[in-house]
Amino acid sequence: MTEGSVVWTVPEVPGELGESGALAALGAALAHGGEPELRVDVIFVDDAELARLHGQFLGDPTRTDVITFDLRDDGVPDEHGPDGEIYVSVERAREVAAARGASVEREQALYVVHGALHLVGFDDHEPEERAAMRSAEAVVMERLGYDEDLGEHEV
Repeated sequence: MTEGSVVWTVPEVPGELGESGALAALGAALAHGGEPELRVDVIFVDDAELARLHGQFLGDPTRTDVITFDLRDDGVPDEHGPDGEIYVSVERAREVAAARGASVEREQALYVVHGALHLVGFDDHEPEERAAMRSAEAVVMERLGYDEDLGEHEV
């Protein structure tokens, strides 16, 4: 059973993912990756905070949609704290959802799924890796009951 917490540092708007949706997306993605026991916190932040984290930890202060931190020591879970953290930009999800004609809830779920898949070994830097990531995202999103997404991800 997936454990974790969901924190909103920006006002939550009706029609967005919410805690139960975020935990469902997290659990489905971790199960897909074979690590449903991971304890992961999901933190919804604004663009400025995510850009700050992006710059501080990844050397790129530009906007992004989601950042995942694997907090395990050499892949080994820590008995005292979370195994990972997923930071989701609420503003970016709202913007991209509007541009793609998708619901904000779906876009936020996709970001949680994407972040969780990074924790279980998926990557998206090379074309082959990106294809595997997109395929895994599609499977998990379908399991969650979301319609197939045929839109472009890089908006």
